[in-house]
Amino acid sequence: MSITRTFSVGLSGHREPRLQRAVNRFRGRLSSLTGISLAEAEPRASGATLSIHCDRASAAVQAAREDESYTLEVTDSTARLDAATPLGVLHGLQTFLQLVQVGTQGFVVPAILIRDQPRFPWRGLLIDVGRHFEPVRVIERNLDGMEAVKLNVLHLHLSDYQGFRVESKVLPKLYQMGSEGQYYSQAELREMIAYGRDRGIRIVPEFDMPGHSTSWFVGYPKLASEPGPYSVEHKLGVFDPAMDPTRESTYAFLDAFIGEMAALFPDRYFHIGGDEVNGKAWEQNRQIQGFMKSHHLKGSADLQQYFNVRLQPIVRKHGKIMMGWDEVLNPRLPDDVVIQSWRGQESLADAARHRHPAVLSYGYYLDLMYPAARHYEVDPMADGAANLSPEEKQRILGGEACMWGEFVWSETIDSRVWPRAAAVAERLWSPPEVRDVLSMYQRLDAVSRELSWFGLQHRVTDEMLRRMAGVDDIAALRVLAEALEPVKEYDRAGPGGAEATTQDALNRLVDAVPPESEPARQFAEAVDALLAAKFRDPEKESYLRALLERWRGNDQKLEPLLGRSFLLQEAAPLSQDLASLGSAGLQALDYLVQGEGAPETWRQQQLAMIEQASRPKANLLIIVAPAVQRLVEAAASPQEGR
Repeated sequence: MSITRTFSVGLSGHREPRLQRAVNRFRGRLSSLTGISLAEAEPRASGATLSIHCDRASAAVQAAREDESYTLEVTDSTARLDAATPLGVLHGLQTFLQLVQVGTQGFVVPAILIRDQPRFPWRGLLIDVGRHFEPVRVIERNLDGMEAVKLNVLHLHLSDYQGFRVESKVLPKLYQMGSEGQYYSQAELREMIAYGRDRGIRIVPEFDMPGHSTSWFVGYPKLASEPGPYSVEHKLGVFDPAMDPTRESTYAFLDAFIGEMAALFPDRYFHIGGDEVNGKAWEQNRQIQGFMKSHHLKGSADLQQYFNVRLQPIVRKHGKIMMGWDEVLNPRLPDDVVIQSWRGQESLADAARHRHPAVLSYGYYLDLMYPAARHYEVDPMADGAANLSPEEKQRILGGEACMWGEFVWSETIDSRVWPRAAAVAERLWSPPEVRDVLSMYQRLDAVSRELSWFGLQHRVTDEMLRRMAGVDDIAALRVLAEALEPVKEYDRAGPGGAEATTQDALNRLVDAVPPESEPARQFAEAVDALLAAKFRDPEKESYLRALLERWRGNDQKLEPLLGRSFLLQEAAPLSQDLASLGSAGLQALDYLVQGEGAPETWRQQQLAMIEQASRPKANLLIIVAPAVQRLVEAAASPQEGR
């Protein structure tokens, strides 16, 4: 089927303004992908190039288990999309866009029949705006990305030690004193919620309590376990302040607040956080300790259980279902409370065994900077959840990728979320048997390109490198950047190794470098292919040699640039290490191709160099080092079967 300027879309069956807006958005994206200005006329479905039939309306407030299925059939000249609800139409349109490709005679979509539906009803992305605030435009473009990959829940983490991000008219000091001027008005949130609904995405709010709550106490210190005064926290980590669960005034306050937020956010689920309460504020308060003794509460965990049991009826009173992290799980909670697991499939399974719906986030923490393959290999039904009964498995709703906000802001968040979130989206949508990592990366590369056309700003590396360098010629700096990745887990420090804070500028090389280096992955694949071919693959050898030569000579080209930019001076040791790795790799290639085993002294020298080069510097890792090490070790091994 060819895509030409006369391509048209028609609707039949159930019709609503949301569907027409979806068609308009689809037409715009198809124009972006093809560069073809499409006609805007809307004929009847029977005469359209793509005819869409929708059976019925979806729920007025999108629900967790609505029918999202669709059927898409493409022939040589036309296409038809059938869906039970508008949600299926939205997903089918995205699939059609993914099928568009360049042909010899123009843009085409292959003839195909697809019957599709998601494996899990809860496919989410958490964005933390408590640490670093993200403007509405940033959230909305990420909603566009979510629509493209069929994610259907945006979980907004709206409060933490570092900020309270929502306007409250009932308790105005929450945002007036706890946000440092960075918050969403209620009008902006209504706009955001409508924007998400148009794209088949529910928005679930999280207000963390009783811990992670310093920003609440700036305006309302009597809510806290200690008298204060309090200020918005700029340091990162887990801190002591927590709400006082022993006062009736705490629950009256939360009743008023939750009532207001429940009216603002239409989704049925209300996330209360509940994680990482260290209990120190409670241990230091004599009144709280006396309360615990009189109520036979043995420790902080028991007191938090008491808090959760008191809080849940308040949430229910306002028409919501309570949701919380692993720590809220206890036998006294009603079955409908949803448990979100950040600690693994075992806690996910434990929640399901205790009759709770459950969502997995363990393994999907995008802020840890792991490659897409690592997230892709995590399955909600694996490991601890694999042995659940069929009834218990039905309680596993799905999963959420998490983008915690310690080290992102509006310029960099897209590059930290995308395209890796698409790998999580596929895991949650597709059958568990779809697991081929190399195939996944092929699709991920294509999705990444499409997301750029749809407005995502995840490919900002060159612009940031030019700012750091202060010049347009960044070829040598790009060579270095493509060999690097940020440190993993939570090992990042502030500038100069200082303790990181939310006030640090996020404009360093570590902020520009993507979480996963595509060139480094391709280099590693080529190394493995050459070794598997017993060093007899001239094409791979030539490719590797060209890269290694580029790395070996790059430091000399880059040195003048590093010396004149304060932002790049910390990268000098990385540049020198990359040159050494390039030299070692070339020597290893020579030994391998010539069939000569490398001397043991050379091997030891190179491995010592690689070990040093592999250490983090400036919060960055030279991610090509392991593949160079494989070349070195192969060069020093007995050469057999050549």
